[in-house]
Amino acid sequence: MIEISEDDLSGEETRALLALHLAGMQAGSPPGHSFALDLLGLRAPGVTLWAARHGGSLVGIGALKALGDGTGEIKSMRTHPDFLRKGVASALLDHIIETARSRGYRRLSLETGRGFAFEAALTLYRRRGFSKGEAFAGYVPTEFNQFFHMAL
Repeated sequence: MIEISEDDLSGEETRALLALHLAGMQAGSPPGHSFALDLLGLRAPGVTLWAARHGGSLVGIGALKALGDGTGEIKSMRTHPDFLRKGVASALLDHIIETARSRGYRRLSLETGRGFAFEAALTLYRRRGFSKGEAFAGYVPTEFNQFFHMAL
């Protein structure tokens, strides 16, 4: 069973998975097109990070950023490579959606890239009801990025 709880990013295991996430986003994105939050960004006010664990091992992370207008932004979703396709991302996304609803948000949004590296995540987001839409929160649309939204 996957257990999800808030995380303060103080543990080495969480920091290592975040470093893997950031490296992957930079490797899969043209220079200047990765907007993944780093350690400082994930500790900012209005951002909540969760760790997913299975049998005591860290299997994934995901974050929710309050945008202050009734919208939450999904940030830093990453499954540990040893646990891909085992329901980790689904469990984290469901937890984030439920938290956003409980906080009274009207919409969840996300910015992501294009290409093969992003297809598994895009499939998950679409299955949960996200649809492609306009840029938000100061993002600038390019040929590389895209935006998805879900009404709550």
